[in-house]
Amino acid sequence: MQIAILGTRGIPNHYGGFEQFAEYLALGLVKRGHEVIVYNSHNHPYKETTWNGVKLIHIFDPEFKFGTIGQFIYDFNCIRNLKKHNLDVILQLGYTSSSVWYKFLPGKPVLTTNMDGLEWKRTKFGKLVRKFLLFAEKLAVKSSDHLISDSIGIQKYISKKYNVNSTYIPYGAHSFDNPDENKLDDYNVSKYQYNMLVARLEPENSIETILDGMAKSDTDKLFLVIGKHQTKYGEYLKGKYKSYSKIKFIGGVYDIEMLNNLRYFSNLYFHGHTVGGTNPSLLEAMASSSLISANDNDFNRYILGDDALYFTTPDEVAEQLNDTNKSSKKYLDFVINNNLKIKEQFNWPKIIDQYEHHFFTINTLKKSKLQIHNEK
Repeated sequence: MQIAILGTRGIPNHYGGFEQFAEYLALGLVKRGHEVIVYNSHNHPYKETTWNGVKLIHIFDPEFKFGTIGQFIYDFNCIRNLKKHNLDVILQLGYTSSSVWYKFLPGKPVLTTNMDGLEWKRTKFGKLVRKFLLFAEKLAVKSSDHLISDSIGIQKYISKKYNVNSTYIPYGAHSFDNPDENKLDDYNVSKYQYNMLVARLEPENSIETILDGMAKSDTDKLFLVIGKHQTKYGEYLKGKYKSYSKIKFIGGVYDIEMLNNLRYFSNLYFHGHTVGGTNPSLLEAMASSSLISANDNDFNRYILGDDALYFTTPDEVAEQLNDTNKSSKKYLDFVINNNLKIKEQFNWPKIIDQYEHHFFTINTLKKSKLQIHNEK
């Protein structure tokens, strides 16, 4: 099959979850004999036209000049380029700045949209933006041939709100089984002597709740904040906690081996996401044998179940930081059970199997419908 993947800033990953996902999925599909195109922002640091057999198309992306409006222009430019290729399937990752352009999609390929999380609930957006995002969500549901939900929570939401079925396919992760304690030297930390989070620094990821808890706690362990902080909200956070020497903003880390080692040797890993589905960073933490404290919501509980600590307030975060030691035997089952979930449910070969099966199914269905239409 000929498959195009849209909705990311490009691969190899230098940004976030969808980029990481597109990287693994595209590579897996190419190894199975499919032709895969991934659309890359022209600002992406990797400038070649192929990556490990994946065809890359670099598209003008004026986000650096126009901000959010630039994302809409980038998505429009990607969609317009699709007509130049003989495609079977288009996989659209997310919908926030793309669903308004769906009428420009070529007619032959079948469109399946990964619905991501509840974007219109993100508190960083004002009322008008959130109203538009809800409209974009409705438009994506209406205009897509098929929908993919990356979590049971999102699948239930789409079914209840729109009375539409979606295919549940989560993200995947690779089990991390070869830790190297020497990697910690790069960040001057020691085994189990630091806590951490990995996230985009946005309000709905509970960053402030977690760091308020850290500020209230009596722990002498460092707290590593991993995520791009050269943003308005990032600057606000750095200013608020500048007097807390134990809180270290170290920026984005995109070396997966380094990230895995940091997660593996951390004492407590915080996952504060509140509006998404199955977040890739959560699966990677599970795969890296992290002891996890997660924001207490259905999305996180669908994945972690009883194998995690949960928080909703800074006081709960502070209590966990004061009292939790990963080396304690009472947390061993948490780590083991989450690692088993990765190996049995969320491993990449299984996820790629599910996407490949989905693509075959919807492509065959579309061809059958076209044949019936032509015969009439």
